[in-house]
Amino acid sequence: MKIDFANLSHQYQLYKKEIDDSIQSVLNKSNYIMGEEVGLLEEQLQDFTGAKYSVTCSNGTDALLLAMMAMDIQPGDEIITTPFTFIATAETISFLRAKPVFVDIDASSFNIDSRKIEAAITEKTKAIMPVSLYGQPADMDEINAIAKKFKLKVIIDGAQAFGATYKGKQEVHHCDIYTTSFFPAKPLGCYGDGGAVFTNNDEYAEKMRMMRVHGQNKRYHHKYIGMGGRLDTIQAAVLLAKLPHYGKEIGSRQRVAEQYTASLNHFVQVPGVDTERSSVWAQYTLRVQDRDKLQARLKQAGIPTAVHYPMPLHLQECFTYLGLSPGSFPVAEQAAREVMSLPMNPYLTEKEINYVIESIVENYQPLNTGEKV
Repeated sequence: MKIDFANLSHQYQLYKKEIDDSIQSVLNKSNYIMGEEVGLLEEQLQDFTGAKYSVTCSNGTDALLLAMMAMDIQPGDEIITTPFTFIATAETISFLRAKPVFVDIDASSFNIDSRKIEAAITEKTKAIMPVSLYGQPADMDEINAIAKKFKLKVIIDGAQAFGATYKGKQEVHHCDIYTTSFFPAKPLGCYGDGGAVFTNNDEYAEKMRMMRVHGQNKRYHHKYIGMGGRLDTIQAAVLLAKLPHYGKEIGSRQRVAEQYTASLNHFVQVPGVDTERSSVWAQYTLRVQDRDKLQARLKQAGIPTAVHYPMPLHLQECFTYLGLSPGSFPVAEQAAREVMSLPMNPYLTEKEINYVIESIVENYQPLNTGEKV
């Protein structure tokens, strides 16, 4: 048996007519930049999340930049975030000549440890940027309480978690600005690059709409320094076709995760989701020992795996200037040595899920000794 990690080709075949018709409509009109589909998608994203404003953009990285630019983050400002995430989270902070200040993670959720945030705050701190890693929100009540106490802004990097909830509400309602990515492999993905920012703040929404088109408030009149950060109309068309199915797909991802957890919980450390949160399961990530050996055996069995992420950000060469070293964030460093993501998509069959589970049980050595990582 050969398992597909994300199974994007199967998804396309399921929604082929809707996707093709939506793309063809754009081609017929030949309005490839800021066509009517972009505005329609933003309206539907607002309906889906309950956000007052949705502003689509070119990708999840530019979404982060737009959020920080709207907050007027300046060189020398500090933003607190996690070292265990994709580089865009901290890269964008550095790109604006601000300073990423890392805080270690919670060992269970892999998200930023809210208990350690306050100690990292200085007079230069302007915002906290939690990441909803693998699809699950962070401790937003605690983070917002800290932000309120110190008069800080909160930006959620939700690139992996669009549609996740905290205490029954979408994440946009637990921050000043929420950002996400529509990269093809994300739970809701387009067929190229794409992203969006969400806010309930009138000023931020107006600024981000202008900044994504070079700071224009009308053609060739520029109020702000901005960027070329628009979402292509064809990508908006793809998302319009896929969005009506997304709620059902989140449910299917939950089904896969529940089966993995029920069968593997007694053998390895499975991901935990807090009872007050929901995950969209961008990844289903275990902690395992001797990861390379297990990955090799699963590959031989036709099962793809991935490591998100093998090196925490504070140890990356590009962040050497921060002066951090091994041991600075031990929980994140240990996670980087142990995490392994299993195939996760809404289309995994019972037979495929059971095959993945059985292959892990058969090939993971600690299972045979009764040890749990």
